[in-house]
Amino acid sequence: MAAIVVVHGVGRQYLSAGDNHEVLSQAVLTGLETAGVTWLRPDDIAAPHYGHWFLPRDAEPAKGAEAGLTHGDLDPWEAEVLRLYWAEAARLDPDRVPPPDAPGDTKAPVHPYLQFLGYALNRAPFMGRGGMGFLRGDLRQARLYLRERAVHRCVQQEIEGAIGDDTRVLVGHSLGSVIAYEALCAHPEWPVRTLVTIGSPLGVPTFFQQLVPKPKDGRGAWPGSVTHWSNLCDKHDFVALRKRLGDLFDDATRSIDDVSIDNGWKVHAIERHLANRHTAVAIAAGLTR
Repeated sequence: MAAIVVVHGVGRQYLSAGDNHEVLSQAVLTGLETAGVTWLRPDDIAAPHYGHWFLPRDAEPAKGAEAGLTHGDLDPWEAEVLRLYWAEAARLDPDRVPPPDAPGDTKAPVHPYLQFLGYALNRAPFMGRGGMGFLRGDLRQARLYLRERAVHRCVQQEIEGAIGDDTRVLVGHSLGSVIAYEALCAHPEWPVRTLVTIGSPLGVPTFFQQLVPKPKDGRGAWPGSVTHWSNLCDKHDFVALRKRLGDLFDDATRSIDDVSIDNGWKVHAIERHLANRHTAVAIAAGLTR
């Protein structure tokens, strides 16, 4: 089995498992080389693929042109996440992203709030993609994982199948950080000692409140057998709305190492995160524990 397991985020449903592994393992190896680790091979890295569990929903034809988020397209959970992200994007990039209370175009039949939200997020630096694509598919994948028990279980089984007796480091990107965290909580018997979260929404209230196990008194459970947890995000990444997670998950004996990094204009891209030297240092340290 693999010493390092990388759990991807949303938006990779059209990749094959092999392509997903090739891209992510190469990014990890590129980063580790900067940290002086040159002995690992692609087979030492697993990248379980779960995107196909979202394909039936995402494969539906879009309703109308690319501008089309209608009022009925979002449930209350999705709408609240988007409101939080919009406010954070405006805070981080006030010269580019108008705040939620700014006036906007209100052309029918699109709900004015949602239409302007799409316009606003299209101006934010987010994975090099338009905001509407994120609104349509990626956020919905997060909701399905968090709130549909069947999807949640299928995704967790993909991660469970990748963990072996020699696995020491679990890396989770974006929604994958939530998935990795919950997997560790469910399996304290695993040999994983290091958790590395990158671009994580774990601190977003709408995600935090849905975690399994449920947070108690405003604090999340410590993830299983982990002794070292590094949390890295770009300061302009609005998905990682809460940049420091220590206040939510630290316990009496263990704490999170929160690290701010610079991913250039692709603030949330998983490949940039994995190739970043700070991420590599955290992963490399975990290999020796």
